[in-house]
Amino acid sequence: MNSIFQHKGDKTIWGIFFILSLASLVLIYSASSYIAVKQHGGDNLYYLFKQMMIIGIGYFVMLLFSRIKYSHFQWGSLLLLIILLPILVLTMAIGTNINNASRWLTIPYINISFQSSDFAKIVLLAFLARSLSKLPGKYKENGKPVSYIILYIFAPALIITALILRSNLSTALLVFTSAFFVMWLGQVKIKYLTGLVGTILLGIFILYFVVKSNPNLLPRVDTWVSRIEHFQGNDRDANYQVMQAKIAIASNPIIGSLPGKSSQRAFLPSAHADFIYAIIIEEYGTIIGFAFILLYLILLYRGLQIARKSETRFGAILAMGLMFSIVLQALVNIGVAVNLLPVTGQPLPLVSLGGTSFIFTSMALGMIQSISIGLTKNNEELEAVQ
Repeated sequence: MNSIFQHKGDKTIWGIFFILSLASLVLIYSASSYIAVKQHGGDNLYYLFKQMMIIGIGYFVMLLFSRIKYSHFQWGSLLLLIILLPILVLTMAIGTNINNASRWLTIPYINISFQSSDFAKIVLLAFLARSLSKLPGKYKENGKPVSYIILYIFAPALIITALILRSNLSTALLVFTSAFFVMWLGQVKIKYLTGLVGTILLGIFILYFVVKSNPNLLPRVDTWVSRIEHFQGNDRDANYQVMQAKIAIASNPIIGSLPGKSSQRAFLPSAHADFIYAIIIEEYGTIIGFAFILLYLILLYRGLQIARKSETRFGAILAMGLMFSIVLQALVNIGVAVNLLPVTGQPLPLVSLGGTSFIFTSMALGMIQSISIGLTKNNEELEAVQ
């Protein structure tokens, strides 16, 4: 039994996982108790118990994926990509619609919903790592591997981003940014990346006129435009969430109002989800707020170290790509909370309430740990030979 629950891999990553998970319990209980009483018949522990269950599932998912040999992710990514495409199409067609956005797909019979875009990000990055790991050979075999780059690198990234875009602009941008970073990391030549950016800009220009004549194509476009237009504006109604977050942060920014003493949790929508960082500052102060940022940056550093030591290009690109996507999402969430970015609806990884985000983040960390465990095994085998 002890061997099953042995935490192999990078100890720092495991430590930060537990720190953020335990912190989320305290923060979510404080941030959600008011709304839980109103929405769930006085049960102020409703969201706390929900988060405890989510953390338990996430922990086992991370543990499971850390035990899978990471080379299996290489061939498995192709199969999962084939499965993913119809899942994204189904999400658009029959997904649960909230605010003109079909982001959740309900699994029949067991009635469990999940956000398919979170799954798509992991599958896409794994597939791109697979394709990019073969790219140097393509450059050597053929001085113009344009067809390979278009079919196996650019096309999957653009198709998946487009399928997510209709209902979730912020996630689509995060997915594509992570994919673009992985392409750069995988040494796709700058001229090809420049061509990709140019093609996207042209596509956006054409799409703008198409949407103007057919608004049903992108029903949330008005919401996106409104958020950008009112960003840093003075319209209190349009910027209600941001205004409440500012009040939370400014109330006692140095030492905070102390745990459980948040006043803005009663006024700030999604205080336990998208805007939980504002509650962190309000209750614990700026120093603890910076400590959370530091934890995510340490995660990025550990991912970089694992990637640097990896003996395979696939392992290096996958580890860095997955960790970059997690930290990027965290920084975007924090940027929104402190009004550096427009409202996006992105949760704070491993902290905000949100089953899909927490579980798929745990899956990504498990895959990174699998690469780290592979490095440890290789070192042990080398020492045994010597």
